[in-house]
Amino acid sequence: MHPDSRQLPAPTWLACLALICAGPLAADDAVEVGGHLLAAEVAMEADNYREAVAEYLAAARLSTDVEIAQRATRLGFEYGFNEEALEAAKRWRELAPDDDAVHRVIALLELRAGNLRAARRSYEAIIEAAPGRQDRALAALLSEFANEDAENADRLMRMLAKPYPHSPEVNYASAVLALQAGDVEYADEKVRRALELDDDFMRAHLLYARILLVKGEQDAAIEYTARLVGNDPMPDPDARMELALMYLAAGREDDALSQVNQVLLEDSARTDALRLMAIINFRQGHLDAAWADFEDLLASRQYTMDALYYLARIADLRGDVDQAIQLYSEVRTGQNAVPAQRRASALIAFEQDDPNYALQRLFDFADQEPGFAVDMLFARAQLLDALDRDEEALATYDKVIGYRPDDESLALSRAELLLRMGRLEDAIGAYRKAVKRWPESPLSLNALGYTLADRTDRYREAEKLIRKALKYDPDSPAIIDSLGWVLYKLGDYEAALEQLEIAYDAFPDPEVASHLVDVLVELGRRDEALELLEQAEERDPGHELLEDVRERRFPAAD
Repeated sequence: MHPDSRQLPAPTWLACLALICAGPLAADDAVEVGGHLLAAEVAMEADNYREAVAEYLAAARLSTDVEIAQRATRLGFEYGFNEEALEAAKRWRELAPDDDAVHRVIALLELRAGNLRAARRSYEAIIEAAPGRQDRALAALLSEFANEDAENADRLMRMLAKPYPHSPEVNYASAVLALQAGDVEYADEKVRRALELDDDFMRAHLLYARILLVKGEQDAAIEYTARLVGNDPMPDPDARMELALMYLAAGREDDALSQVNQVLLEDSARTDALRLMAIINFRQGHLDAAWADFEDLLASRQYTMDALYYLARIADLRGDVDQAIQLYSEVRTGQNAVPAQRRASALIAFEQDDPNYALQRLFDFADQEPGFAVDMLFARAQLLDALDRDEEALATYDKVIGYRPDDESLALSRAELLLRMGRLEDAIGAYRKAVKRWPESPLSLNALGYTLADRTDRYREAEKLIRKALKYDPDSPAIIDSLGWVLYKLGDYEAALEQLEIAYDAFPDPEVASHLVDVLVELGRRDEALELLEQAEERDPGHELLEDVRERRFPAAD
């Protein structure tokens, strides 16, 4: 089935024949267009999405049918092939220059491709053509920019904002995007400017409080927001909601719930407050209350995908596998779609013992929701990996990486699979490639360093990599554990113990426990080692690393 079939019918033989016969093309060109469309269908069936988009693009170049150019644009856009989508959109513009939609699509694709000068020109034309105040037309682009690459969106907004230094709305939008891009100081400057221009601008006040939170000034952020609520005889419900989120971030869930309840008391139709109350109940383990809240949310027809996802998680926690699968399967859009479909397939594979159907479901979902097609390929790779179908998993990882070469998690997952397959040098090569590609990533640095420490005798190189990783993420228990492990391998047991105890206090993981047992035994503290091992086994019975260290260190112990 064509992945865009829910919106446009797939060009079957009859559809292609209609396209060939309908247009004013020369016969040879018409036949070639049909051939490209059929080739696109074949590529789509084989998950060769880039090839499918290329074939649609080739058809669009030859055809005068604007629908083919639109379809090529949409598929390229959904699969993330920005260059191909942009070329198709430009062909669409050639065929329909008065179509306002294509100009917006081209502007967004130029932003996605990082062509910021071109994007600026395109958006300036859109802003100039907008009715009403141009600064508000620019500020309205915030919702569009917020979903794109944070750094590019921030840079583009700074370009576009220059003519509007006295607009509170534009200063606010600039602050939001700067904060997303990690430039806290610029965000602070811009939100302060927005408040200078309009002290009654509530969203700017709330953003200022959020900036305080990002700066690590949690108490100040809560106090500032609480003043906004307390000083207003009729508090803004958005301020209460922001205060609730801050309480939640601080672990003050009861205080958060109190604010949410007050919002609902004043306006029972605030579904965002109902959603937050449901999430708080879920986090506190009040599953019956959370279930009732999410059912009410579902009935409101707002936040539908969130409601379905959390209802699925509750069913999952209760062990109701069939209901969990059904609910997860209905989560088809939004940020929870991928984890929901992945979890549904895992339940089918391992709880219902039907791995082939589980894999097929991921394929079917990709077919129906092309925007998630590459994510579903990744999910299939992970499921194949979990099923120990290593060669199929590796081939699928390779295919996904072809679509997303800049995804670090994919590269590391593939390297880890190679390691589990016993292909040590290939795995090390893959980790080295990741470190070269992401030289400041603590994840890649630690993965290579730990592998060298654990599987080879290249301990000095491993230590250097791990210490470099710690510079970028000094509080990571995983990296601290790696440092402890390489120090153990180097024979510095006291230093190793110090690092491993820090890691274990922060994250009592069975792998860290096994490392601690090895170090304590080497230090002659066998009783402590055995006690720690028994405690770890109570938490994680049957864990292979704990079984391994018991077999090596306490083969005769009860």
